Amino acid sequence: MLIPMNNSVTGTARLLGAGLRALLVLTLVCGVVYPLVVTGIAQGLFPGRANGSEIEADGEVVGSSLIGQSYTLPLKEGQKTPEPDLKWFQGRPANGLGTNSVNTQYRLVLSGATNRSADDEELIQWVKDAKAAVIRDNSVGGYTVEPSEVPADAVTSSGSGLDPDISPQYAHLQVHRVAQRNGLPVEQVEQLVDAHTESRTLGFIGEPRVNVLELNIALKDLTAKR
Repeated sequence: MLIPMNNSVTGTARLLGAGLRALLVLTLVCGVVYPLVVTGIAQGLFPGRANGSEIEADGEVVGSSLIGQSYTLPLKEGQKTPEPDLKWFQGRPANGLGTNSVNTQYRLVLSGATNRSADDEELIQWVKDAKAAVIRDNSVGGYTVEPSEVPADAVTSSGSGLDPDISPQYAHLQVHRVAQRNGLPVEQVEQLVDAHTESRTLGFIGEPRVNVLELNIALKDLTAKR
């Protein structure tokens, strides 16, 4: 039996109308209402985290507590890898991590690991070089770093490459060098590290840690008051 043309057109129009109404409702609910509700709850309950966990110093945003920063000296002529600025506490190594090849004018934040196996010769050499540098840089007059005292986070990068924290062991290992470079008493710098050491989350999640950016901001304030 043949279906009249007008019935076929009417049915198609009805289906299209229902589809458009569903599209508009879902767009309104999922694309407008839901994001506004979630954003409002986040801003009301966790404004700091919702805005990127920003850290301020001298009235300006200087970074995020979730993303590590490097403290290096300006590149010298012909130098490709900057040297660490040893008056500051240093974070975890970033050797072997991905580099920005998309936009060479601005340095983009890249997240990623070296993706090297534990027996990779180049990775092993990076760790050995990093360990030698930690011992050399932090052995100052009256204080010598022993190889057994160098923690793993001092010679390896994190899985993301953006880890903002170091272990209390690595922070304390740097105390004598930082104190000497800034003309501060060792005890005072030790207290600074202790004051910025965070315990395990809820007492059992993760490990004790020290946020390098927050610690260096406190160090800057301390040297300014000297």
